[in-house]
Parts: sequence; C-alpha cells; structure tokens
Amino acid sequence: MEQTDFQPNNPLHGVKLVEILDYLLAVYGWEGLGKRIKVRCFTHNPSVNSSLKFLRKTPWARAKVEELYLDLVTHSKKKT
Repeated sequence: MEQTDFQPNNPLHGVKLVEILDYLLAVYGWEGLGKRIKVRCFTHNPSVNSSLKFLRKTPWARAKVEELYLDLVTHSKKKT
C-alpha cells in the first residue's frame, strides 16, 4: 500500500518551519516576536539558524510559533 501525504485538514501541511519563521519576522521582527513568544533565541543575539535549531528541539516553543503563524494567516484571510 502506498502512503499518501495529503492532509486537507492540516493548515501547516507543506509549510516549512523556516517559511513560518521568515513570515513572522517580516510581520513582527525579532523584537516583536520576542515579546510575543518569550524565548532567548528571539531576544538575545537572534538569528534564523539558531532559532530553527532551538525550535526543532523544543516542541512547546515550536507549537507557540506555529500557533502565532496560524492566528496571523487565519486573521489575514478573514480580512480579505
């Protein structure tokens, strides 16, 4: 049997973590992101690479980033 990766009910399907982080940085910047999600990788000498490394190892922080992203995307779709 062939496994399919189609996930119609998963809004994060096909969206890479780096794309989520880039989007949030474009909207909030490091300072704004650090105020919304209190983790050192956003507030102390932040970089995309160090943040990705931390988020991939820390499920609770990744969940907060994904939740913030989904809130933004959902909110922007409601406006249009």
